[in-house]
Amino acid sequence: MMDKVGRYEFLAEPFHCDATRRLFWGHLGNHLLNAADFHSTDRGFGMRYLLTVNRAWVLSRLAIEMEETPEMYERFNVETWVESAMRYFTNRNFRVVGADGRVYGYGRSVWAMIDTDTRQPTDILAMNDGAINQWIEPAKECPIEKGGRVRMSGDAELVRTIETQYNDVDINGHINSVKYIEHVLDLWDLSWHKSHPVKRLEVAYVAEAHQGDRLSFFREQTADSEFCIRIVKTEPDASESIEVCRSKVIFR
Repeated sequence: MMDKVGRYEFLAEPFHCDATRRLFWGHLGNHLLNAADFHSTDRGFGMRYLLTVNRAWVLSRLAIEMEETPEMYERFNVETWVESAMRYFTNRNFRVVGADGRVYGYGRSVWAMIDTDTRQPTDILAMNDGAINQWIEPAKECPIEKGGRVRMSGDAELVRTIETQYNDVDINGHINSVKYIEHVLDLWDLSWHKSHPVKRLEVAYVAEAHQGDRLSFFREQTADSEFCIRIVKTEPDASESIEVCRSKVIFR
């Protein structure tokens, strides 16, 4: 019988690290999402099975809070478990632990399951005879706060507009969840990141964006070392903009 908590080893590969020789937050996000897929696939409710029945997991919210990120060549583990499951959303947590037992940080995420044809939410508890229910682990501690509503005023400044390309798109056919993290952190230059490590990052996904959409990033400082970002898309041959995502970044 497998444990309810999955544990997966990763390596901070040198070309996945930034100029401070620590793991990029984008690659950290990828490792968390890969751990989530490994855990769910091994237990019968992962993407390998879901895609055969026209279903897919999509990320709704993500919050990551780190004391520090692993250094180049360090091996570390991502632990992940399902904290709770409801009809349309499930809460999944993460803990990032060094090979020596040091805890780097934690993550919290909210997921929905969609029908890949209609793109509409579907009943998680009805999938594969409710397989997810036997793997819920509510007792394991995840001491960081859940992602809250990212509140912004109308004074946010337009910082950048980008075109989405092939490398932005994931297996679900929409802009990859982690690509938003990378694009958000690109709003600050290298010199800023060298002196201001990221402490906490939140992303709340509102709508899907696709290859060819133009993404505009509006940024507002909301506290000392805290910034909120609103991302809106403009589809090809369309003039109206639609909000797709909000993010909050807290630097040390």
